[in-house]
Amino acid sequence: MMCAPRRCGRFSLRVVNWCDGMKIAIFGLGYVGFTAACCLTREGHEVIGVDVNADKVSEINAGLPPIKEPKVAELLTEALSKNLIRAVVDIPDLSDVDLAIVCVGTPSSTDGSHNMDFVAEVTRQIAETVSPDRARPLTVAYRSTFRPGTVRQLIEPIFRNALGDRAAHAVEIIYNPEFLREVSAVDDYFNPPKIVVGTADGNRSVVMDALHENLDAPVFYTAFEEAEITKFVDNTWHATKVAFANEIGRICHRMGVSAKTMHEIFVSDTKLNISPYYTRPGGAFGGSCLPKDVRALQHIAGEVGAHTHLIDSLLQTNLAHKTYQAQDIMNRLPKGGRVLMAGLAFKAGTDDLRESPNVDIARRLLDAGYQLSVYDPAIEPADLRGQNLGYAFTHLPDMDSLLVDRATAETGPWDLVIGSNRIVNDLSLGDTEVVRTYEYD
Repeated sequence: MMCAPRRCGRFSLRVVNWCDGMKIAIFGLGYVGFTAACCLTREGHEVIGVDVNADKVSEINAGLPPIKEPKVAELLTEALSKNLIRAVVDIPDLSDVDLAIVCVGTPSSTDGSHNMDFVAEVTRQIAETVSPDRARPLTVAYRSTFRPGTVRQLIEPIFRNALGDRAAHAVEIIYNPEFLREVSAVDDYFNPPKIVVGTADGNRSVVMDALHENLDAPVFYTAFEEAEITKFVDNTWHATKVAFANEIGRICHRMGVSAKTMHEIFVSDTKLNISPYYTRPGGAFGGSCLPKDVRALQHIAGEVGAHTHLIDSLLQTNLAHKTYQAQDIMNRLPKGGRVLMAGLAFKAGTDDLRESPNVDIARRLLDAGYQLSVYDPAIEPADLRGQNLGYAFTHLPDMDSLLVDRATAETGPWDLVIGSNRIVNDLSLGDTEVVRTYEYD
């Protein structure tokens, strides 16, 4: 993460004075584009809004917002009084424009994918209008939602086709997703939860630093692809939360439980329930609590007729994840290869094997004919008791013969080491390939 500095437009990369604001062209004056245009004028930037809808353009120039959103009417009136905003139908002269922001729509196609026709057409128009001999590149920032790979596979080729070898000198391509909610869009613009800037190499952009210098938020500079997927992840997570909350609400309603009280208790826990703890991509869930309680809640929901399709899918998607990880490991191994699994328990430092995803992956490797050894210093088969003992030997009846000591683990040789939990970090494994299933890089 890189946090944008507080400064007034003097940069070491090239000397440009933007203390009096930049000249910005915004393509697409829908919800996102129009809100951004109004907010940018409040910060002293001069904005030219471009939209194919002539009626919308006329309304904006007459001081009539094309959307219903708190505070935008006041911002538009103020901007017009200062001659900081105007709307046009045709693409303007870009010779003195510092930044172009593309906010055109990406509607759903019949197969569910985004229709990129509007994005491609606007990009083509910008590429044909921008001069290849500019003193400094025109920064073109895209805020429309993009599938990862779109900038490199669609946007960059359009500019290269129009500008040839001068494309890199003429334009600086940026992917800068927005995070605005309806009804609070203006407040969200000035108080964003985060700022994400995708660039070709993940390095900073002088223009984008200037654009965001008055906003107090963490700034993430990444490659295009990580920035592009951000909006998909955020919106799908929001949808998941709504669906989950409503399924829980249905269960509560059927059982005469106060959903309001349940929610107050749930959101009060910011250590686990509202935290990054369970949202880091990594291994499947397991242990003595999660699988058992999910099954029980599924049973309750079915019994009371709550129809909880999301909750019902949890164990299935968890099983799919274990299958995915096991197959990924096997794809890296030669036939009958030697494998060390570092960590068999659900968590490092414990001997809890109940529904450990590592036990499941170990069983799959053995069934497929691989030579598996296991290093987990917390596990002593003679000390296992009750359900823990039963689960371990039901799934791995030869567990005693699989366990090796630290010296053997570090000596090998292994075709692959599986880092199932953090104990792998304590081993000296030389150049042996390590696959960490408990986290994704």
